[in-house]
Amino acid sequence: MAAVGSRDHYDALGVSRGASEEDIRRAYRRLARQYHPDVNKEPGAEDRFKEVAAAYEVLRDPEKRAQYDRYGANWRAAQEAERAGRGTRSRPGPGGGFEGFGDGRGYEDVRVEFGEGGLDDIFEGLFGGGARGGRARRGGGFDGFAMRGADQEAELELTLEEAARGGRRRISLGDGRDFEVEIPPGVRDGRRIRLAGEGGPGAGGGPTGDLFLRVRIRPHPRFRLDGRDLYVDLPVAPWEAALGADVQTPTLDGTARVKVPPGSSSGRRLRLRGQGFPDSAAGAGDLYAVVKIMVPKKPTKKERELFEQLAKVSQFDPRKGR
Repeated sequence: MAAVGSRDHYDALGVSRGASEEDIRRAYRRLARQYHPDVNKEPGAEDRFKEVAAAYEVLRDPEKRAQYDRYGANWRAAQEAERAGRGTRSRPGPGGGFEGFGDGRGYEDVRVEFGEGGLDDIFEGLFGGGARGGRARRGGGFDGFAMRGADQEAELELTLEEAARGGRRRISLGDGRDFEVEIPPGVRDGRRIRLAGEGGPGAGGGPTGDLFLRVRIRPHPRFRLDGRDLYVDLPVAPWEAALGADVQTPTLDGTARVKVPPGSSSGRRLRLRGQGFPDSAAGAGDLYAVVKIMVPKKPTKKERELFEQLAKVSQFDPRKGR
């Protein structure tokens, strides 16, 4: 393991030199969770944790990061020279090392470098508040450190009708756990339903994480969902499309009557207001019955004669002007 502070800070966090503040913060949280010595007991984990924290201390501060980008590992000496030039007092760490890490100080000494709450505040944000009860001790580690359990995620597959209707449903996960879940009416595909305290177990007496059920709506054999609107094909006979008709169309919770205007072609959309997918905030969408003209696959002799007669007398050309 390289000495703390000897590796390039960007390399230590696994980010590029152009990484955003959010990228740096996200990388630090992930690595700190992975290498914290009260979580990871492998040899070298504590040194790696200190290296990550040292890199984050510099890169999270715009002024320090600018100095580091300009001077590299000698950034602190350059900063001290600038301070001396302005007549201000400097406070180098022992041996000129990084403040808080790699300079002979333990976690307890580092608290002042991370703001008012020290590492407790950092780990409270990092581990969901579970670290507040931990007390830093000199030489590494935390006495009584408690970490919140990891959040977990599983898929909850629903039919379109189940998602629209909502209600209670019992589900079983692959690990053998069963839950009674309250599904909100009109739940959308991709939405997560939170089950508080049903996630991974905490460490050191910390609270358990949460379980999130991500909703997946199965493709429907008849309906197509687009936002809050539903689409359904409406098969009509050629004479119904030409002359108009009053026909029945399926809806999510039954059937409804719809008027096909005379002269309707395939693809014409007939709207049924409020018959679409429910939404508690914006109200239900609309149902669109899409005209689809059908012809008999095997016309009878009489039907064929009538179609032939129509073909002789009709002046209609569906391809004219195309």
